[in-house]
Amino acid sequence: MSTQKPALRLEGILKTFPGVRALDNVSFSVIPGEVHALMGENGAGKSTLMKVLGGLYQPDDGQIIIDEQPVVMTSPLQAKSKGIVFIHQELSLAEELTVAENIYLGELPHKSFGRVDWKKLHAQTDSILQRLKVGFNAKTRVGELSIANQQMVEIARALTVEAKAVIFDEPTASLTDAEKVVLFDVITDLKSHGVGIIYISHRMEEIFKITDRISVLRDGQYRGTLNTAETTDDEITQLMIGRKLDLSRNASHHEVGDVALEVRELSCGALFKNIDFEVRRGEVVGFYGLVGAGRTEIAETLFGLREPTAGQIYLDGAEVTIHSPADAIAKGISLVPEDRKGQGLVLGMNCRDNMTLPQVEGLKFGPFVAETDEVAIFDKYKERLDIRTPGWKQTVGNLSGGNQQKIVIAKWLSMHPSILIVDEPTRGIDVGSKSEIHNLIRELASQGYAVIVISSEMPEVLHVSDRIIAMYSGEIMRTFTSDEVTEDNLIQAISGITSNRAA
Repeated sequence: MSTQKPALRLEGILKTFPGVRALDNVSFSVIPGEVHALMGENGAGKSTLMKVLGGLYQPDDGQIIIDEQPVVMTSPLQAKSKGIVFIHQELSLAEELTVAENIYLGELPHKSFGRVDWKKLHAQTDSILQRLKVGFNAKTRVGELSIANQQMVEIARALTVEAKAVIFDEPTASLTDAEKVVLFDVITDLKSHGVGIIYISHRMEEIFKITDRISVLRDGQYRGTLNTAETTDDEITQLMIGRKLDLSRNASHHEVGDVALEVRELSCGALFKNIDFEVRRGEVVGFYGLVGAGRTEIAETLFGLREPTAGQIYLDGAEVTIHSPADAIAKGISLVPEDRKGQGLVLGMNCRDNMTLPQVEGLKFGPFVAETDEVAIFDKYKERLDIRTPGWKQTVGNLSGGNQQKIVIAKWLSMHPSILIVDEPTRGIDVGSKSEIHNLIRELASQGYAVIVISSEMPEVLHVSDRIIAMYSGEIMRTFTSDEVTEDNLIQAISGITSNRAA
């Protein structure tokens, strides 16, 4: 493979923004028929490099070379015409259109007099969908699909062109284990046809399973390329962040306080039923289970986004009724949602305004917002959470994923909650920022917060939780302490194999 000429090369790419050198003399290549991982912390320059390749940004220096010919990428459409296909982490679908219309948007087949050839369109789409082994068809409206299936529609777009290179940006973030298998089969098929794959992911197990080479960026600079079979996750991590990480299980045995939250026989239609658990002050309780197990729906019910159909919720021993997020916030419950960009942030707004948004009414002086109070809140939590941004005026959409997550957490901490629910706290976040978020969760517990962590990653729940609640099909199968849990009995519980409900 090493003797083949690259399908594409980026050489000496330099890109600067006001006050920031995002890319500093970065080179990268992908060979036909290989899967080449591009790794680095959030903010390392991966997205910027891919935007240069896709024509969204023009480099200040350097070259893009395809089939040994220098090219100037001026737009995503031109990149696609050159055989460069992107599958983005953030969905870019028109929910009111059908699957077929989304896949061939801008390229619909036509008959005479400009009429759309619907029969041909649906046949072409269904052929691609059969290759992906999905359970929907060309005529399905995208808005009716789950997030995971919408991601499969994004992937289907890549199969409509003769690609030289396909860039997958965190493609499994919303996929179930079964859908991941299909995705990896698609990648294997693309490899067999000589397509080069650029695979951007923070999930080490995926990187070592499907890639051939790994290139690492750090602080906008190229740090090296390694053969996957000849390296280790420790070596890659050190290249990415320049230090070793503590990824051991949670072994803390600090004292916990009184029960802050108690849930009894809580149900919400067919989503979950007869849920019993409690969370004490100073404790992190992890919820672990497969997609559809009901974990997020429980969090949304506690936060007033869903109405329970049965059961009771107690705060500090007193029964409460929560009809809305405003009720939850008033009672000291805060929720950091799974989709931080869609539900947790206003991406076009600055850092300060995002952080103070839920309490802006309380910061008013007459008809005006007290800006000095807002800035004081921002400064306090910027320092407390080590949020890396030039200042409060920075647009949140320009921050790395880890720092965006810290803004969301800071927004709710500034409301002084007693119960903090964090749903998928490190989704789409690099390994270094992931460690910081984990340490932050543990620190918040030590300060007396009652914390619920919902995660699809076993190492994460093992690392941060004092107790782990395993869910399957809307029910709690078992509750483990950090001392008794093993990977085997946790997998059995979330697979519905055991219903031994240990206290």
